[in-house]
Amino acid sequence: MDVGEAAGTPEEPARRASAIRPFLLTAGRVSGNGTGPPIPLETQVVSTATGLSALHSLSFEHHDIVAACRRPQSVAELAAQLRLHLNVVRVLAEDLCTAGHLAIHRPNAATVQDISTLRRVIDGLRAVPD
Repeated sequence: MDVGEAAGTPEEPARRASAIRPFLLTAGRVSGNGTGPPIPLETQVVSTATGLSALHSLSFEHHDIVAACRRPQSVAELAAQLRLHLNVVRVLAEDLCTAGHLAIHRPNAATVQDISTLRRVIDGLRAVPD
């Protein structure tokens, strides 16, 4: 019998300490390369074969991001799924892309500003059942 069972409570997996400040994870950076603007929220990220093969050697948030990106998803979705600050995910995703572990697919600026695309997104969200 392990300690969690002896105390009468089921044992839960260890969770990341919430007291860690986002700037510690990014070394104070607000964008991956430190010079340009942060990547947009709707930017799609996906793991590369290199990233998946190096998964065992990545640490903490880097590991979690590459593992979660086995299927393409937006930076916003990734931040929500991993419960990480959005800017932390932006910076770390750019770092992982530079290392060859992630592929980043930035949105086409013309598509982002196309009102018909926004209307289709809104209609799709309204169609989601409660």
